[in-house]
Formats: sequence, C-alpha cells, structure tokens
Amino acid sequence: MQTSLQAIGKKASEQPEYRFRNLFGMLNEEMLRESWQFIRKDAASGVDRVSAKEYEQNLEGNIQQLVDELKRKRYRAKLVLRRYIPKGNGQLRPLGIPATQDKLLQQAVKRILEAIYEQDFLQSSYGYRPGVSALDAVDRLTIKLQFGKFNYVVEADIKGFFDNIDHKWMLRMLAERVDDKSFLWLIEKWLKAGVLDTDGTVKHPETGTPQGGIVSPILANVYLHYALDLWFQKVVIPRCNGEVCLIRYADDFVCVFEKEEDANRFYEALGERLGKFGLELSAEKTQITTFSSKITPGKTSFNFLGFEFRWGKDRVGKPHVDRRTARKTLRNAQKRFNEWSRKNRHRRLPDFFKTLNAKLRGYYNYYGIYGNLPSLREFYFYVVRTLAKDLNRRSQRKSYNWLGIKELMKQFGIIKPYIVGRPKRARMKLTFGAA
Repeated sequence: MQTSLQAIGKKASEQPEYRFRNLFGMLNEEMLRESWQFIRKDAASGVDRVSAKEYEQNLEGNIQQLVDELKRKRYRAKLVLRRYIPKGNGQLRPLGIPATQDKLLQQAVKRILEAIYEQDFLQSSYGYRPGVSALDAVDRLTIKLQFGKFNYVVEADIKGFFDNIDHKWMLRMLAERVDDKSFLWLIEKWLKAGVLDTDGTVKHPETGTPQGGIVSPILANVYLHYALDLWFQKVVIPRCNGEVCLIRYADDFVCVFEKEEDANRFYEALGERLGKFGLELSAEKTQITTFSSKITPGKTSFNFLGFEFRWGKDRVGKPHVDRRTARKTLRNAQKRFNEWSRKNRHRRLPDFFKTLNAKLRGYYNYYGIYGNLPSLREFYFYVVRTLAKDLNRRSQRKSYNWLGIKELMKQFGIIKPYIVGRPKRARMKLTFGAA
C-alpha cells in the first residue's frame, strides 16, 4: 500500500494536470489496517463513546465491516462531537471530535490526498505538512527579512477560517486533481456531517469543516492553496516591482514586500480575493506594518506564530532581526500555567513535578530559539513564583520558604530554560531554497 501511495505521488509530480481515478477503491482492508497505526490511541472518543482501545479489540472485524459498508455505499458519517477549548483571549475555540470509525477512514483518505497534494503545495505553505513545522516557517521568515530587501509586512487574519470553508468551492478544488465521484462523495459526507453541540442540539453546517477532524487540515491546505498561494505566485508576484514573499502556516500568514506600493496594492486586493471563496478578513487584525532596519529601526514589530519580530543590533552593531515570545502569547502561557498549578497542587509531588517538567520541556522546545533566552527566563521565573505560592497553599500552614523551594526544585530536577539548536542541514535548506 505504501508503494501505491508512492506511485500516486510520482505521477502527481510528473503530471501536474492529471486527475486521479479509482481512489475510492484504495480504501480496502490493507489501507485501513496500515492507517490504524497513525491513530492516536489516547484521543477522546466521539459520539459513539467507542475509544480507540475498545475499537482495536475487534480491529479486523471492524475494518471488514467498514469496507463492506463502503462497497455497498451504506457508509454514514456519524455526528461530530463539539468541544470547546480556551483560545487565550477569553474566547473559546470549537473543536470537532469524529467517531473512531470515522477517524480511521479519514486517516486513510488523508494519506491519499497527501500523496497527491504534497507534489502541488508550494514552499510557502508550512502548516500541517509532513517534514515541516511552525518553527521552519519562523526560520524561513527570519532569513528572508534578514537578507532580503523587504521593508513592509502585511499581517492578515481570516475570521473563523475552518467554519467558513465553502463546500462547493472545496469540492471544485478537489476535482482539479480527483476524478472519482465516490471519493468526493465520501469527503462531502464529512463536510456535511451534523455536529452535536455541548447543549445537546444538533447542527448541520452549510459551510466549514470541523477543526480537529483528521482530514480537516489537508482540506484546509488545499483550499488556501487555490484561494491564496497560487494567486500570490501567478498574479501578485508578476505585478510587483520589488521583492515579495508569502509565508503561510495553515490560515495564519504574512506577506513581506520591498515596495510600499506593492504592499498597498496587495492589501487592497486581498479581501476581494478571499471574499470570492467565502472568506473574510478581520479588519482589526489585518494591517500593513513598516518593518525596515533603514526606515524605522527598532520602532516597529509584528507577531507571527507566537513570536514577535523586531529589528535590533547584533554584537558588532549591525542590524539584526530579533525574535522573542510575543507578549500576548507569554501572558497567556503564564495564565494557563497559573490555572494548571492551582488545580493540581494537591497531587503527589513526584507526579506534580513530572508533569511540570513535561510542560516546561514542550514550552522550551517551541520557544527556545536563538535570541529568545530572556523570554524563556521570564516564563521560568514566573513558574517558580507560582510554585512558591501554590505549594504553600497545600495546607493551612506555610510549608516552604525560598530555600525550601530551591531544594525542592533541585530534588525533582526542574528543567531550566534552554535553547534548541536547529540542524545545519535544515537551516541551509531554508536559506537556499526557492521562495
């Protein structure tokens, strides 16, 4: 089956106009069996309340039944369970949790779509793709700003992107590469699947794809590939008089320009372009920022993927792009840690500190880029102060002074801030790769 996916990828690369057929027939026992290994076994269950571990107890029988339903066209997508998580700005982000059977089938479809579209996606796209990450996008943008001739940044934010994907446009875009009605029928089933909200009501969305579904990220990338990336490459770049660059991570993207008139023209056209596909820009979060070491050194900044970019000076006094954790992102991280510490301070200390170290390790692994050590230390010292406060509230009597807190942290090996070095090969690829 892996060989079949490689063959699809090879053909997609060699024939950019080719439309694939008989993809639906690839959804057989072998494909589903292989796809099962990519399913998170500890993920939350959907409306059927069947966990991955329970589904796995009769995996072969469940797979055989699912394939039989597909062959007879009797497959019905179950309702998507809606859950909400905090966004950090006081609002809630809706997530959709499919049933385990639907997760498995979506994983198989995702693998097929990736084999096709990984050959089509441009290097400006970084979100939800194998082999690249948000930090790759941050590095690429840093290198472009440092060594390019860019002076202006267009920051853009799409309102409720995942909730506003137009189903007709989505299917039309997929049809550019997929000539299989049954395969598209299956994807349409998921797009139109009802959503069971937390209050028990069932909603049937006319637009959007549930954020949190396994197949949603690849569908989102396909949507913005046609709506934004190709337009930028084929229309925007040829009409610009200076250097231009687009860096996109899912629906979060920035465009940088050398000439002010190019930035203004793109800014005015962007809303109309996205509006054609049912998308709307957030007026308060979409703006043009002057970002130049020559025009306004050190006076302007912008945020991207949790980092703040600003011009500063290196050790010899030359202009240098500095990056640090965005202030809003840092405050939200501190707030989340404060809530976690307050709710978990009653736990046994070994368990408490083990989880704490895991949280710190994850935080450092993302934000531990060169030049950001002061922000890491700021977060670390906040964690220490919060620990001192909460550990002394485990009982009515104060248990630890500062010396005791330090001894406790030493005993359980609390991880101090560190910088994660990037592999030289990855940095060279980012430096010399095509725009």
